[in-house]
Amino acid sequence: METEIVSVDNDMDNSISYQRAVDILKDGGVVAFPTETVYGLGALATETSAVQRIFEAKGRPSDNPLIVHIGNKEDVDNYAVNVPENAEKLMEAFWPGPLTLVFHKRPGVIAENVTPGFDTVGIRMPDHPVALKLLRTLDGPLAAPSANRSGKPSPTEAAHVLTDLKGRIPLIVDGGKTGVGVESTVLDMTVHPPAILRPGGVTQELIEEVIGLVRAENKLPGVTDEETPKAPGMKYMHYAPESPLFVIQSDESKIREAVRQLHSEGKRVAVIGPDEYDIAEADWYFPVGPLHDNEAMAVNLYGAIRQCDFTEADLILAAATDSEGVGAAVMNRLLKAADGKRFDG
Repeated sequence: METEIVSVDNDMDNSISYQRAVDILKDGGVVAFPTETVYGLGALATETSAVQRIFEAKGRPSDNPLIVHIGNKEDVDNYAVNVPENAEKLMEAFWPGPLTLVFHKRPGVIAENVTPGFDTVGIRMPDHPVALKLLRTLDGPLAAPSANRSGKPSPTEAAHVLTDLKGRIPLIVDGGKTGVGVESTVLDMTVHPPAILRPGGVTQELIEEVIGLVRAENKLPGVTDEETPKAPGMKYMHYAPESPLFVIQSDESKIREAVRQLHSEGKRVAVIGPDEYDIAEADWYFPVGPLHDNEAMAVNLYGAIRQCDFTEADLILAAATDSEGVGAAVMNRLLKAADGKRFDG
């Protein structure tokens, strides 16, 4: 299969490009497209065979649920039932945006393999002009996980999608680099108090300002091997580079000492950390933004992890951050990429 890339510009008429994508989707195919978080791999959420093509292209486990993307807030009622008042408040505050809300699904509409084994479905309205234009032109819901091979870092540029899925999907809609950089927050509205199943671009603090107390689920990996995950990212190792990644305390001297120790063991080391650190001992250093700037780290994290795959590093050290704001999402992704491993010397 040839993989075509079409670039779209918000200042130009791209109707032919959008129609090409819509034609593929309506024919049961898959299309990669940008959202404000990461690039997604979309298929019609109402068609079982189309959704199956997502799992095949990504090599994704079939029990890992998918998020449904919609182009208008009013579309929620087409796919969900018993939408609570607090959800309406959150949609008003954060949609379009990086917040996925889990509802009881309307029977017989969304394909069963979108959320296998559950009567719930996660829905969000992305805050990206390309994604919204595609959804509104299609006039239908798209099941769309990140557009990468399963387990690998999520793509924040069209080039990342091509690296992972070239020859596996027919079309990538290139809308430039994404803005948030980590996936959406997933909030379960079917329990009381609502529970954060995955931290993301909308923080717990922001949510609680709108609806009050919510519960944070901070388990790694989240569910046992026998259980079915209720949201993406709860069960399987994600975001992992080729070489083992370890999370290390964000202390410049300790990172230097760790690199020296690893060199004494004959290992080549890549380091991911703040702009201000000068880790000359590292074989490769990838800065991800100013110290304590969690928003910048979120934007640049996946790109840095992917850059490590172009090195010959035997091991990667990634500096931890605090859990303030979107820092909770950054640490969630780092620990997933590390499969929970921390470097203690």
